[in-house]
Amino acid sequence: MGAEKPLRAAVLGTGSWGTTFAAVLADAGTAVTMWGRRPEVCRSITEDHRNEEYLPGVELPTSIIATTDISEALADADVVILALPAQTIAQKLNEIAHLWPQGAVAVSLMKGVELGTHRRMSEVVAQSLSLPSSQIAVVSGPNLAREIADRHPTATVVASETIATAELVARACANSYFRPYTNTDVVGVELCGAIKNVIALAVGVADGMGFGDNTKATLITRGLAETTRLGLAVGADIETFAGLAGMGDLVATCSSPLSRNYSLGARIGTGQTLQEAITETGQTAEGVKSSQSVLELARSVDVDVPITQAIVAVLHQGLSVREMAELLLARPRKREGQ
Repeated sequence: MGAEKPLRAAVLGTGSWGTTFAAVLADAGTAVTMWGRRPEVCRSITEDHRNEEYLPGVELPTSIIATTDISEALADADVVILALPAQTIAQKLNEIAHLWPQGAVAVSLMKGVELGTHRRMSEVVAQSLSLPSSQIAVVSGPNLAREIADRHPTATVVASETIATAELVARACANSYFRPYTNTDVVGVELCGAIKNVIALAVGVADGMGFGDNTKATLITRGLAETTRLGLAVGADIETFAGLAGMGDLVATCSSPLSRNYSLGARIGTGQTLQEAITETGQTAEGVKSSQSVLELARSVDVDVPITQAIVAVLHQGLSVREMAELLLARPRKREGQ
């Protein structure tokens, strides 16, 4: 049997995760062209092999090129990696749908639920690009960008309704430090990726308030319970929640100062306003907006998500962090597992 054909990937987005995943792909032997809006960032990636704004000090593979011409980036791609803000992706995809490479797989790195529509990111992609589910995959797991950029070993989940699609994407990104596992539970993997950001905000708030590891463990465990309840209500597989996309990603995101959502929550826990915390964090914390859409989704299927509800109240409704803690502890007692 001959060697498999080398794959070509386009990566849309030059932020920390998009740039990191581009490096993962290149280290796996995939040819990578990135697209970004800012010429100076694209020039630095191509010529200096660095993206100092988002990954300071990281040497990128020399094979990666970046361009501001999205048609150039998309040309002849086998896989197109989507690493853009979750709440604005629909508009961008509508703009570029006519440029989509024939047969190319769309790979979502985005973690969120769309405000107002409750659509998961794969649903946004499918409808915006008129793609069948067989051409869509999602990636999620304990994947803190900086650690992967520094080539620390990690694993992830590549999910698609079609296992052959998941395997194709896994082949494109598997290398000596990045191990992808395949899964067909797109619903569960995406919901885990969206809700863990909300729980990380809550854990950050608790840490910022000076609470200890008991509080953190409680929030992580009960956060997993509310993620599981909501996931099962919308058709996810229960096994997903104990895996890399579920508990694995939740622990990493809730435990590390490298997590933007945890870090933003910690600043709010010390008394900063949301805008002050956003300004100092400096990057998108998807959980800020996704908390509202996750709560909307949960209410639409009559699922109780108290941690999410408390975070929405703190971020968007003026509840103080002290009142948030009192509110969660004052809830009616119940049997564990409910």
